[in-house]
Amino acid sequence: MNMQTSSVMAPPTPKGLGEMRLPLVMMRDILLKTVFRKNASTVSEIAEAICLPGSVTQELVDIARDQKLLEATGTLNANSGNEMGYQLTDAGKARALDALSQSEYFGAMPVPLDVYREQVKRQSIRNIQVTREQLVGAMGHLVLPDSLLDHLGPAVSAGRSILMYGPPGNGKSSISNGIRDALGDNVYVPYAIEYAGQVITVYDPIVHTAIEQEPDDPNSLRRRKRFDSRYVQCERPTVVTGGELSLSMLDLVYNPTARTYQAPLQLKSTGGIFIVDDLGRQAEPPQALVNRWIVPLEENKDILGLQSGEKFEVPFDTLVIFSTNFHPNEIFDQAALRRIFFKIKIDGPNQENFLKIFAMVARKRGMPLDEAALVHLLKVKYPTINNIYANYQPIFLIDQMISICEFEGIPYQMSPDLIERAWANMFVKDEKIVK
Repeated sequence: MNMQTSSVMAPPTPKGLGEMRLPLVMMRDILLKTVFRKNASTVSEIAEAICLPGSVTQELVDIARDQKLLEATGTLNANSGNEMGYQLTDAGKARALDALSQSEYFGAMPVPLDVYREQVKRQSIRNIQVTREQLVGAMGHLVLPDSLLDHLGPAVSAGRSILMYGPPGNGKSSISNGIRDALGDNVYVPYAIEYAGQVITVYDPIVHTAIEQEPDDPNSLRRRKRFDSRYVQCERPTVVTGGELSLSMLDLVYNPTARTYQAPLQLKSTGGIFIVDDLGRQAEPPQALVNRWIVPLEENKDILGLQSGEKFEVPFDTLVIFSTNFHPNEIFDQAALRRIFFKIKIDGPNQENFLKIFAMVARKRGMPLDEAALVHLLKVKYPTINNIYANYQPIFLIDQMISICEFEGIPYQMSPDLIERAWANMFVKDEKIVK
């Protein structure tokens, strides 16, 4: 589903040190630390390690040589196309160790925050228009009423906040994942960004799914990456949090040993989706969690703080999806509700859709349908719970019957008796336990 990939403009490759917009000493020190840590010796090895073009890397190498921090080894490296080899001088090693004591960060040169802001605009989640066909395509495995897609489509295309609420077990999480799949295109995520001389790592392989790049043709005269290699081309990210979400997870994470920062979850989800599942199950009250999002949701910017106490703004470009089993009025005040742009109720299926889901699951599981069993289920069992259907129930009941059949050593089948046994495991009888 990469129909929109071409619409995201790639970050341009810097052509010289003048375009880097980073402090020169910082760039030089990252080069020295990387040479020290990775034992890189040629310009092409160093360039690959710090994710800069060869020409820009050569400029930095020349500066370090002028300052007597790097020296040519006087040998051509046969393994690297007869490139000149370089090594740290004693002064260079001392400087690298001193720089490492201030910050352990080395490798990919960070992208200045202001430069990153420009890329965020190019690939904004709010630039996406999702069609009905894309949503249906991404959620084809779900049986959903048309009216639900009528609400979801505009909400996703607006790239604003969505609150999905309703009884548990009706696919709020599946719908959230379907929205993610419907986006379909790719964005560029920096390995790290820089603000006020501090490095904040952003790219996280747990959150970001990198797009495999075609290798450069070694015989080509012009070997040049098609975009700034300080970025990784990724699918639009999705961060999913549940009951474990706490307010501290939305702050910069400082590593006192490495003296570097890691981006919080919402910054890692830039250009993608942040799902807060099971809202109301966290240690902090929902109102406090939503209050934390009010400025980002209204102003498209977030405020983070460094160890020094200095606050600064970062882009907030994320589709936030809150999902809860509670009624919104139980967990939010009206001011908070007003800030959440779309509120969508996800109800259980009606009987017709329940039967569609039941038949679809049975077919996938290789379980033959039985009319007597279905009549027993609909006429005897469901009236005991006021005919309230939920999307999770067909999967639960069929998997239970499969387990029973496998235990009894009989072919997969359903019957009123098996329905009774499966139903007994779906609900716990209300009774007093004598202690």
